[in-house]
Amino acid sequence: MWKDRLLQKRTPDLILLLLVGMLLIVGLLMVYSSSHVWAEYKYGDSYFFVKRQLLFMIVGLVGMTIITYTPYEIWKRYVTVILVGCFLLLIIVLIPGIGLVRGGAQSWIGIGAFSIQPSEFMKLGLILFLAAYLTYHHRNITKFTIGFLFPICLIVVAFALIMLQPDFGTGIVLVGTCVLMLYIAGVRLKYFAYLSIVGVVGFSFLIISAPYRLSRITSFLNPWEDPLGDGFQIIQSLYAIGPGKLMGVGFDNSLQKHFYLPEPQTDFIFAIIGEEFGFIGAVFVIVLFLLLCFRSFYILYYVKDPFARYIAFGIIAMILIQVMINISVVIGLIPVTGITLPFLSYGGSSLTITLCSIGLLLNISMYSKL
Repeated sequence: MWKDRLLQKRTPDLILLLLVGMLLIVGLLMVYSSSHVWAEYKYGDSYFFVKRQLLFMIVGLVGMTIITYTPYEIWKRYVTVILVGCFLLLIIVLIPGIGLVRGGAQSWIGIGAFSIQPSEFMKLGLILFLAAYLTYHHRNITKFTIGFLFPICLIVVAFALIMLQPDFGTGIVLVGTCVLMLYIAGVRLKYFAYLSIVGVVGFSFLIISAPYRLSRITSFLNPWEDPLGDGFQIIQSLYAIGPGKLMGVGFDNSLQKHFYLPEPQTDFIFAIIGEEFGFIGAVFVIVLFLLLCFRSFYILYYVKDPFARYIAFGIIAMILIQVMINISVVIGLIPVTGITLPFLSYGGSSLTITLCSIGLLLNISMYSKL
């Protein structure tokens, strides 16, 4: 069937492509600005992080281009293989000697001088599988076993493997994205009520079982109680955003990146944006993300194929949830979770998978009746 659709192809959506390009440019500039002081001190090369980010971007753009011109229906044939591969990677990363430990989490597999993060692959792999599953079982989606129990079991297993690393932030993004996909597919609301009860109990257990998570909660409620310990990062983030005021202190003039805010090029890059470009710069970045999501929803609205619509919705939800969590952490609305800001934060797996996800959206846009 996809061969027939190939004849109907148009160019990818240029507005979506433009928005992604703008976010990537902002990301490169801010990775350099936020990291060059630390990179010069640690590696003797102020361009260390931005060069690697540029390399990740090129790899991601190549992947995005290939996926853009690969009919999305092809992926339906391989969703099970992709999902099994993602589960295997999540298991392999837990093997001592193979998984790399960074920041207390064994979440990376080393490949030469670089590393991959299997949990990032799982997010996209589960979106593809659920899109195919929900399309195939759309007539029975209200049934408990088919529409709720089986997909929830898959999500829980993936979440459990990610929590063994542990990587609570990525697990939350994965669960939130998949639950939203089930909701828009038509799963009965009462099942979500049961799930929410189990989720609250499980969430409480996860917090109680790990002292560092409990300390993150207490430091979030009152970071000044332990300003040099658990509250240090959020305090330094707020110290970055505060002086930015309306217009910011100017590009590359951040004070907090001078060894005050830990590794500002990753999870807390939005704090440096707020410091250097102020409220206007922060709003500009948020508007870019909102426009990206609105344009993606616009594309989704004009696509008739359920499989494509589920994929598009899953990708939009994944990006939007991640953006909301990251920015909320940076401005002190929720506890620290370790979530990167899509397109902007330094990180190879995150950037590559996000760009490949955009490739799927661009391919779907070729079949959209805009």
